[in-house]
Amino acid sequence: MRQVGFILEDGFQVMGLAALSAFEFANTDLGREAYGLRVMSERGGTVRSSLRIGIETVPLADAPDTLMVVGELQPRPLSPGLRAYIAEAGRTSRRVAGLCTGAFALAEAGLLDGRVATTHWAHARDMQERFPLIRVDDDRIFVADGNVWTSAGMSAAIDLTLALIEDDHGAELSRAIARKLVVYHRRPGGQSQFSALLELEPRSDRIRRALVYAKENLRRPLTVEEMAEAARVSPRQFSRVFREETGQSPAKAVERLRLEAAKAMLEDGRHSLDVVARDTGFTD
Repeated sequence: MRQVGFILEDGFQVMGLAALSAFEFANTDLGREAYGLRVMSERGGTVRSSLRIGIETVPLADAPDTLMVVGELQPRPLSPGLRAYIAEAGRTSRRVAGLCTGAFALAEAGLLDGRVATTHWAHARDMQERFPLIRVDDDRIFVADGNVWTSAGMSAAIDLTLALIEDDHGAELSRAIARKLVVYHRRPGGQSQFSALLELEPRSDRIRRALVYAKENLRRPLTVEEMAEAARVSPRQFSRVFREETGQSPAKAVERLRLEAAKAMLEDGRHSLDVVARDTGFTD
C-alpha cells in the first residue's frame, strides 16, 4: 500500500481536497487499499479552510510515498518546521506535489529551484518574481519535473491526481476514475489553463449546455439542430442567441473546440494521428 499525505494549514482552499476522491475511487476500483490516505498539519488537530470549515488532521509523521501540499487563497510563508519537513520529503518521498498555490510551499522549501513549475494563473507572476530560479509556466494544467509535481488552480488538482494514478496503475484505471468523478477526460498537463469554453463566456445556461454537449460529442458531426436541442430552443433562435453571447457562429465555436481537443491530444503524445482525428471529428 502506498501512503499519500495531504498537508493542510489554516486558510487552505477546499478544492484541493477533491483529489482525495480520485484516490478513494482508485481503491474501490482496484478492490484493495492501494492508497493509504493521511490528512496532516504541522501540529495536528482541527485546521480551518478559507471558508472556516474545520478538517481534522494528524500531526506530521514520516514522509509518505506521495506528499501533496494543498494551496491557500493567499500563500503565506512556511514555519521553519514545515519548511524542513517538505524539504526532507523532496529527498525521501517518491513524489511531492504542490496543488494550486501549494507550489509556493515547494518553492520555499527549495524543491523547485532549476525546475519548471506551474500554479494558479493569478499567482504565477508573483511566484516568478519571488523565486527567480524557477521557470514558471503560467499556462499549464500541471507540470511534472522529476519527482516534483505542481498544478494550476482549483480543478487542476484532479487532473494531476489522475496522472499520478495513471503512472501507478495505467490509463484504463485513470479513465474509469475520471468517469466516476464526472470529469470529461484527464486533461494532459500541457493543456492551457484557459479553455475555449471559458474564453467563449456564454452568459446563459442554455448556451453553456450547448457548448458542453458539443465538447462531449466532438467525434460526431454536430449540427445546429443538435446543439439547439441541447440548449432547448429553436434552431433559428439558437443561432441568433449563440452569436449574441459568444461573438461567433456555432460552427466556428465547434471548430475551436475541435482544434483545442486535437492540440491537447497531440501534446499528450500517446495518440496516433488517426485516433486524434477520429476523436475530435476531423475525419471525412
